[in-house]
Amino acid sequence: MKINAELVLSARQDKAWSQDELAIASGLNLRTVQRIESEGTASLQSKKAIASALDLSISELDHEEPKTMTKYEYKTLELPFKFGIFKQGTPDIDEALNAEGKDGWRLKQMVLPASSNMGQSEKMIAILERELVE
Repeated sequence: MKINAELVLSARQDKAWSQDELAIASGLNLRTVQRIESEGTASLQSKKAIASALDLSISELDHEEPKTMTKYEYKTLELPFKFGIFKQGTPDIDEALNAEGKDGWRLKQMVLPASSNMGQSEKMIAILERELVE
């Protein structure tokens, strides 16, 4: 399981212990202490032993993933459309969205803008988003 290796290291250093001294105090193998500090992985038994030796609670050693903000980019896709008194049908929305989906875009919202052309809309606008990969 993942544990907070930085906390183990800083708590050990606060006690001015070497890794070998922590291994002796916890009853663990030196190699196990080295792995815990370098990789941040330990069995539940090792986690309990380290917590006890360093006077920490087991939950303090829980590893927390840093929270990252997901960023998106957006674009619009205009689809010709006639709706009103002279209804002429809708575009093939599935085909257009599937083509964009192949590039990672997903539909966020469909908008039918108001028109002054006798209540007829000339187009539909699809607002698409995809996650930015950094």
